[in-house]
Amino acid sequence: MSVPSTRALRWTGSTALRSLLLFANFFLILLAYYLVKPASRSLFLQHSDSDYLPYVWTASGLLLLLLVPGYQRLLARYGRMRVVLGSCVGTAALLLVFRMLFHHANAAVAIGFYVLVDIFSVVLVEQFWSLTNSVYDSREGKRWYGLIASGGLIGGIAGGQASSALVRYTSLTTEDLISVAAMLVLLMMAMTGRLARAGVYREREVPDVPVKLDEPTLDFGVVLKSIRSSRYVALMALLVLVSQIVEPIVEYQFLHHVEAAYTDGEARTVFLSQFLSLQSGVALAVNLLLTPLIHRYGGVITGLLMQPLLLGLSSAFYLFHNSLRAATVMKISDRGLSYSVNRASKELLYVGADAQTIFKVKAWIDMVGYRVFKIVGNVAILLIVQWTTYQQSQAALTLVVIGLCCAWLWCVVMLRRIGGRAGKAAGRSAIAQTA
Repeated sequence: MSVPSTRALRWTGSTALRSLLLFANFFLILLAYYLVKPASRSLFLQHSDSDYLPYVWTASGLLLLLLVPGYQRLLARYGRMRVVLGSCVGTAALLLVFRMLFHHANAAVAIGFYVLVDIFSVVLVEQFWSLTNSVYDSREGKRWYGLIASGGLIGGIAGGQASSALVRYTSLTTEDLISVAAMLVLLMMAMTGRLARAGVYREREVPDVPVKLDEPTLDFGVVLKSIRSSRYVALMALLVLVSQIVEPIVEYQFLHHVEAAYTDGEARTVFLSQFLSLQSGVALAVNLLLTPLIHRYGGVITGLLMQPLLLGLSSAFYLFHNSLRAATVMKISDRGLSYSVNRASKELLYVGADAQTIFKVKAWIDMVGYRVFKIVGNVAILLIVQWTTYQQSQAALTLVVIGLCCAWLWCVVMLRRIGGRAGKAAGRSAIAQTA
């Protein structure tokens, strides 16, 4: 890659300007994703059945786990920026291939497309944050990450509204959204390359963290030893991973109701698009309006309590009002808070332990733990659905979610006893720096 010119470095020298450019880049990524996400769900329900979702999610999770070693080898051989740009080209090409395949669609095509969209979201978002983490030091990150993350939330709102409007008010169909998303991925790739040439992604040395997330250094033995030796770290890992078991169960119940309520494909796409836009809007509002207040006056622990508490209450409501509306509230309680106050609180919680230990555990959670525990959630769905009738399975799944929320709350309470004061101080310190 060519060395950026003095003029380019001067142009991007302002931290505020760099942050705005990264905001725009993340906006495009989530705009493309939320254009194609409702299409993938709607087309899957059109050509397959919601009962097969746990199998598809399991296949997606296993495929991601298998891709990690190959991805790490590509990074080692070609470098981060080339792999990022190549991933964008590959994603856009695959989207266009699936657009052609949908001219003669069947269940296999719909399943393959669903898996591609899931992987697309993980890879491009993780790559973006990997590049962004190379730009800022810890102090700058606390100040600017909120703004950059808001770009993704606004992109989610815009993507949901755009996909709904394109299907409702133009001649475009659900399948045509795939081509639009492919064009946006290429636009985002061009912007990422331009930012790299302008010197935005100027990597910093991090002397106190000798290991990088995207290098093949994860050792489960080391991670397990860290978890066993520190109750604080073990509770953190358990708290994060329990939430991953809950997610597929809530998603399964929500999509099951969507399938029953919307038999027309275009109407289903419009509903899912508007729902995803609403979900991102809730997350953005919580992120901007409530999260700073919660962290300032209640601390990190209070922020961590919000998602399991509200999800548990909404699940109890769903238990007695088995409907799409109740499932929608439950889904927003899960993902809307996960993308806002819960994510910010988890990041600040990592301040409570030594940097090297936390880095290794967090790397394992991000790359392996999330997928493994989602698979556990998928297996729970399959076992309950196979052993019970429909009404019994819905009640049983909801009781599992409520039970997991109780375990989640217990983890937070125990963390408060161990490191609550440190977490609260970290939260107030971070808010003070962003004020």
